[in-house]
Amino acid sequence: MRNFIWSACLFLLISCGGSQEKIFPTKIHLTESVYASVTVQPDSLYQAYAPVAGILDRNLLDEGDLVRKGTPMIQIVNSTPKLNTENARLALQLAQANYNGSSAVLRSLEDEIQSATLSFKNDSMNYLRQKRLWDQNIGSKVEFENRKLAYQISGNNLKQLKKKYVQTKNELSTQVQQALNNYNTSKLTTQDFTVSSKIEGKLYALYKNPGEIVNTMEPLASVGSDSDFIIELLIDEVDIVKLNLGQKALITLDAYGDEVFSAKVSKIYPKKDERSQTFKAEAIFNNPPKALYPGLAGEANILISEKDSVLTIPKEYLLEGNKVNTPEGLVEVVPGLQNLDRVEILNGINETTEILKPAE
Repeated sequence: MRNFIWSACLFLLISCGGSQEKIFPTKIHLTESVYASVTVQPDSLYQAYAPVAGILDRNLLDEGDLVRKGTPMIQIVNSTPKLNTENARLALQLAQANYNGSSAVLRSLEDEIQSATLSFKNDSMNYLRQKRLWDQNIGSKVEFENRKLAYQISGNNLKQLKKKYVQTKNELSTQVQQALNNYNTSKLTTQDFTVSSKIEGKLYALYKNPGEIVNTMEPLASVGSDSDFIIELLIDEVDIVKLNLGQKALITLDAYGDEVFSAKVSKIYPKKDERSQTFKAEAIFNNPPKALYPGLAGEANILISEKDSVLTIPKEYLLEGNKVNTPEGLVEVVPGLQNLDRVEILNGINETTEILKPAE
């Protein structure tokens, strides 16, 4: 029992004799910033796709080559569009032949109209002759009615054939125009076997090799500006509301060590990436590094606000978000601006206040 009491007293003496780390608030120039991860990409970067499925015949350029708008980059082999073009050409020839009357379609109608015209003239003459006789009370009424009926039937038949001829000719004319449109479209598709650049810039990547099967869903190349680069920023959702266009950003790139580059925010995307729970923004270098490559990674601090001669303490000394520990006990404070290490104190303490470091 005596040994236990002695051990407890020794523990209390050691505990009471320990010194607690303490500081005094200091005034500094404080800058509040938002952190973002950085990826450098060429401006106007896009993926080039094949217009048709087929086999990659050859890559016409090498990665790193400069391109102009319309420069051929990739050649694709595909016989299907060529066959479609030939079929469209044959369909156009047939439609033109039908329309021009050299086929049996309109020629047959013309023959029918000619025959119907002769029948109508004959029935008309017979009817008029019989009508004159009937007006003189010569002949039977039955024979007169028969002649009149034959005249009316042949007249209606001639009208129907002429109407059918005009309708058929219009349909054939429409078929000619449709066939011509199909033929012109198929020729354009045939010309699209070559994938060309849509911008002036640089060919950064080729994703397929000669002999590989390509389709319209997979990219074949990556093309972008060779001189202008943008900085892609990924920002946590709790910080996105603090961003505004034109804000200054300090950029460090892994490839350039501790060197700091100045940039400004040029674009803020409104949609959140649900997978990473981040927002995307873009910035432009004020004075870019001498050499940039797609995919260079780094970090950014986007300056939100800054003040001179600000009373601050280390963040680790702030308790519960608004309290500090002093020899007299806990004191409530009003925090303000913050950065990664320090926090501004607007009210509650001054430069002479002794602050104890919280126990870990």
